[in-house]
Amino acid sequence: MTDFQAEKQVVRQLHAAIAGATPDTIADVLAQHVSPDWHWRGMHPFHEQRGSEAVAASFWRPLLTAFTRVQRRADIFMAGLNEMDGFKSRWVVQMGHMMGLFDRPLLGILPTGRIAMLRFVEFNRVENGRITETALFCDLLHLMMQAGQWPLPPQTGAHLVQPGPMTHTGLMYDAQPPERGKATLAAINAMLDNPYTSVDGVDEETRLRRAWHDDMIWWGPAGIGATYTIPRYIKQHCEPFDDALHEGYRFNGHLCRMAEGDFGGFFGWANLTLQNAGGYLGMTAGPGPADMRVVDLYRAQDGKLAENWIFIDILHFLNMQGLDVLGRMQSIRVY
Repeated sequence: MTDFQAEKQVVRQLHAAIAGATPDTIADVLAQHVSPDWHWRGMHPFHEQRGSEAVAASFWRPLLTAFTRVQRRADIFMAGLNEMDGFKSRWVVQMGHMMGLFDRPLLGILPTGRIAMLRFVEFNRVENGRITETALFCDLLHLMMQAGQWPLPPQTGAHLVQPGPMTHTGLMYDAQPPERGKATLAAINAMLDNPYTSVDGVDEETRLRRAWHDDMIWWGPAGIGATYTIPRYIKQHCEPFDDALHEGYRFNGHLCRMAEGDFGGFFGWANLTLQNAGGYLGMTAGPGPADMRVVDLYRAQDGKLAENWIFIDILHFLNMQGLDVLGRMQSIRVY
């Protein structure tokens, strides 16, 4: 039986070490737990990095400087085999918030001196007791909104500090029955094989009900927001997405797709390439194709999907269209 306990322990030890790190020590802390050629992927403006020093310099040092007394508040912790490479590589996933006192600027975002919650999800590939590959997505737009700095037009969904699973069963530190993970992965793949667009005379709501519970919750990223129930999901996410992003749509695939227990998910780099025909996120039409790097995590229940947490590198998507959101934030000063 594959229980992933060794891989989970490697990642938990890294997280414990980061909790005691400072901006001066973080590079050495990371180096003790990752491979020398560690491949790290992060959202805009961090992008791809190699090795502990590069990751510390681009992401962790700025975060630990800006946030005082950082806590990692996890809602989901799971591990599994990656379907994308024939179930060979082992990955450990954590999702939640990094909470701290927002005391100093971060990437031009002005501090509040109050609690801030940086929403994140992290995929770690573990080999021979070391982390060799990581994808860390964090919602910087959500942080801006918490700080009262609204970088985009009003979103279609709700702005929330998003909770974890309704069942409170996402922290799977112990081994889980393999058959439950297989069932969850099957539910995710059934959703992927069930397109959102109306075809063959079947309306969108009917198609979605094949894969989703009626009271599904879609915890979308800042810029889009969260939505509840299939009809509101269609109105507040699917329709704006399909109306504006139907031109040049290309699915590029996933790098990792896995599940454990009732939870599972995937990420791609980039999942999608598409063009904004106008109106998406309240923006004008884009000049050309742009990439969407996306993470989806799910909770399955009785063979269907009940909850979905989404991370999209919207900053990168907009930057490819000529809108540098962080650059614009840096030009705004409070006197």
